[in-house]
Amino acid sequence: MNANHFRLPARRLATVAAATALAAAGPAALAHATEDPGSASAVVLRTGLNVSLLNKSVNVPLAVSLNEVQAPRSAEQTALTATLDGVDGGKPFTVLGAEVAESKATVTDGKAEASTKLAHAKLHVPGLPLLSLIEVEQVTSKATCVAGEKPVASANLLGSVTALGKKVTLTPSGPVEVKVPGVGEVRLDLSRTETTTRTAAATALELKVSVNPLDLNVAEVEGTVTLAKATCETPATQAAPPTQPATEVKPQGGTAPAPSPAEAGLAETGSSSMTPYLAGGAAALLAAGAGAVALARRRAKK
Repeated sequence: MNANHFRLPARRLATVAAATALAAAGPAALAHATEDPGSASAVVLRTGLNVSLLNKSVNVPLAVSLNEVQAPRSAEQTALTATLDGVDGGKPFTVLGAEVAESKATVTDGKAEASTKLAHAKLHVPGLPLLSLIEVEQVTSKATCVAGEKPVASANLLGSVTALGKKVTLTPSGPVEVKVPGVGEVRLDLSRTETTTRTAAATALELKVSVNPLDLNVAEVEGTVTLAKATCETPATQAAPPTQPATEVKPQGGTAPAPSPAEAGLAETGSSSMTPYLAGGAAALLAAGAGAVALARRRAKK
């Protein structure tokens, strides 16, 4: 009977200990599950153009990317040309050729970073095989996101830029438009950067293109071109709450030996709800006895 009386609280202690352990582990597990390692991406060239052939009877999307990389896993690409099939009589058409075309994206502990570099590059579109849509000497972009710091984005244009055969002077004040009669027009945006509390993005050049050589409707090209873009997102880790000291949780059930009958009796007597009353009654009896003894002594002296 006494042994059973002690096992029940032991089981309760084990249950409380297990619940406490789960409660402590739960937020840590959740923090691990929601951990965001961050990200980074880079691309040397990305086109979103639509090519219309034979007086718009055939539409071919010109979606090309060169050296596009993404991380968490670190990546690097250095291809120098981007080609497209199906728009030049079945022959491969070179959209971009460059002497240097690099893109890199890395994510390490607490840091995400991306960068691009493009040098001595020429961009062509169908319908203008001999005239470059744009030529650049060198453009670069970089985006860096470090945990606990403000994200940073930068883009640089080094050297000259030529659009549709015309040299262009680009300024940070706004876009520049180049129009060539009988050929088309190009609008250029220089060095666009954007940052938020956790992200950064840098684009060296962005072009809005509308080309219709000699207005013959042989190959009309419209859309956008992006050169040297880098983006990143800051790694974010939710810290796990501190664990409770081991002394605060003492699971006793399951492995504790059953007490001896004497210990059980002592424990039950000591833990009885009547203990305060019994102790008080005993004190009263002792006081009464002491008073009776004192009274008897006084009578004897008389």
